[in-house]
Amino acid sequence: MNQKVQLQIVGGGVQQYLSGISSSNGISISIDPKLNFTVNDSFADVTASNILLFLAQKYKLDISILGSIIYVTTYQEPVVFVKVPVKEINAKYNAADNLLSLSLDNDTLTAVAKKITQLSGKNIIVQNGLQGKRVSGFIANAPFETAMDKLAFANEIKVIRTNDNFYVFQPLSDNEELYVNGDKSTAVRKTFRPATTGGSTGSTQVFSKMVGGQKMISADAVSAPIVNLVKQASQELNKNYSIYSELKGTIDIHVSDITYDDFLGLIFRGTNYTFQSENGVYLIGDKTIEGLRTHKEVHLQNRSLDTIMAMIPAEWKKGLEIKEFREQNTILLSGSIAQINEAANFIKSLDVLVPVVLIEVTMIDFHKSRTVATGITAGVSDSVKTGGSVLPGINFTFSATSVNSFLSSISKFTSINLGHVVPNFYVGLQALENNNNVDIRSIPKLTALNGHPAKLSIGSKLYYKNTTQNLYPSASTSTSVFTNTYTSVDADLSIDIKPVVSGDDQVTLNIKVNVSDFTAIPTDGSPPPQSISQFESTLRVHDGDTLLLGGIERTENDLTTSGTPILSRIPILKWIFSSRTKTASKVTTVLFIKSTILR
Repeated sequence: MNQKVQLQIVGGGVQQYLSGISSSNGISISIDPKLNFTVNDSFADVTASNILLFLAQKYKLDISILGSIIYVTTYQEPVVFVKVPVKEINAKYNAADNLLSLSLDNDTLTAVAKKITQLSGKNIIVQNGLQGKRVSGFIANAPFETAMDKLAFANEIKVIRTNDNFYVFQPLSDNEELYVNGDKSTAVRKTFRPATTGGSTGSTQVFSKMVGGQKMISADAVSAPIVNLVKQASQELNKNYSIYSELKGTIDIHVSDITYDDFLGLIFRGTNYTFQSENGVYLIGDKTIEGLRTHKEVHLQNRSLDTIMAMIPAEWKKGLEIKEFREQNTILLSGSIAQINEAANFIKSLDVLVPVVLIEVTMIDFHKSRTVATGITAGVSDSVKTGGSVLPGINFTFSATSVNSFLSSISKFTSINLGHVVPNFYVGLQALENNNNVDIRSIPKLTALNGHPAKLSIGSKLYYKNTTQNLYPSASTSTSVFTNTYTSVDADLSIDIKPVVSGDDQVTLNIKVNVSDFTAIPTDGSPPPQSISQFESTLRVHDGDTLLLGGIERTENDLTTSGTPILSRIPILKWIFSSRTKTASKVTTVLFIKSTILR
C-alpha cells in the first residue's frame, strides 16, 4: 500500500484503473461491478494508499478492508433513525345515544379498533392479515353498528358481530364482494365466476329486496351459467338446495322483484331441468330423476273437462301425464313442476265463465186478405124463417111468406100477375166482404251457451196414402194385390240460431229459418200442397237489441163460382143464377229476434 506508483490514465474506466494498481503493487482489490465511471488522472511517485483515498473522496467511494482484501463500492450516507410520533386517532363516541363519529385518513385498522374500544367499551378485534391494513373515512354521529358497517364497506373489508357481542373485522374471501342490495343496504355476497368459453365471460348480478314483507329476487345477467344463477339466488334468499345433476347452459335474463320459485321456473324453462321443494330444501336436477316429479290437481269451475282437454297443445303433453276425473270435473297433472305450472296456468286461463244467451223469437204473419161473397140462392126447405144480417155485410134469407108479399106488391103497381111461390120456398141474398190483418204465429224463448246452437221446431205432420197394385199372372187368371202405404209430410216452423259473444258484449247470430205450411188439406188422400219459405243470415247486434227480419211474402188469389148451368155464364143473368166467392190474400212473415247476454 505504501509502494509508490507512476500512473497516467485518460478516459479509462475505474475498473481498469483499480485493476492496474492491484497488478502493479500486488494488492487484492475487489471492485463493485456497479462502478463504471471514467477516470482521467496522472500520478507520479504517489503511494497506492493515497490514490485509493483520493478516489474515495473524489468519486464518493467506500473502501472497506476484510483481512487482506480491499473492497471498493459506492458510498452510502448513514441512516439516521428518528422515532415517528404516534398519530392520534380522531374518533368520538356518544354513550347516551350510542353514536360514533370518525375522521380517518390512512390510519391503521389496529389503532382505529383500539381507539373505538377505549371510547365505547365495545370489544373490537382485527383478524390476522388486517394488522397492517390502513383505513380512511368520515362518519358523523351515526349509530354504532351502522358506523362500523359503513367503515368496513368503505375500506373493502367486512365486520361481523358475534353472539357474545364482539365485533370482528375480517378480509373478504376470494369469492366475496361488497354491494348495495335491493333494499339499498350494504351487504356482502358470494360471487360465482363463470368459466371462460371462447375467450369471453358472462356477467351476473343477482340481488334481493323486501317487497310487501317478502324477499324478492332481481337479476340482470348476460351469458350467465344457469348453475351460477341458482347458487347466487339461493344465497341471496338463504334457501337450502341440493343439485342432483350437472346444470349446463347459459342464459340472458333481466327480471325484477319475482319469487324464488318463479325465478327457478324462468331459468329452467326450455331445459331438461326442474326443481321440487321438500321439507324446506329445493331439490334441483334433471326432470327424469326420481323424486323431482310432482303432481297437481286443477279443478275446473266454469268449463267442462272435454272442451279443456281438446285445447291443451300436443307439445305440452310430452313428458306430462294427464288424467281425467269426470265425477269432479278435475284434471290431474303429473310431471316436472315447470311443465305442470305452465299447463295449469294455461288451463286456468281457459276456465272462464261462458256467457249464456237468451234468444226471444217472435214470428208474426201479416195476412192482408179480402174475400167477397155475392149471389142469390133459392130453394125449398122446411122451417125457413125470414132473417139475417144487413150490416156490416148482407146475408139475409127470405121465407115463402116474405117472397109472396114482395110479388103481390109488384102486381099492384103493374098489370102483370107474378103469382105465388110454394109455402116451403126461400130466397137467400148474400153480399159480404171480409178482411184479415195480423196473426202472431209463435213467441218462443231459447237459451244457448256461447258458440252452441239453439234449435226450435214447431209444426204438424200429415199422412197421405199411396196405393200400389201388384199383378200376379197365372195360367187360368191374373190376381191383383193392392198395397197401401202411408207417407208422412211435415209442415213446421224451424229456427236454428247460433250465438257468438265477443269481448265488447256484441253478439254474432247465425240464423236459419224454415217456414212451411199446408195450403190445403185434400180429402181424396193425395199429398197436401205446401208453401215453403227459407231464410239464412249472419248478423251482429249489441246486447239487448232486437232484430227485424222480414220480406218473406206469398200471394194467393182464389175465385169460386157455383150456379145454374148455362144461365150462370150469361152476362147479367149470371148475377141472379149464380153465387161467387172471390179471395185475394197476401201473407208477409216477419221475425223479431232479441238476444240478451246472461252472465
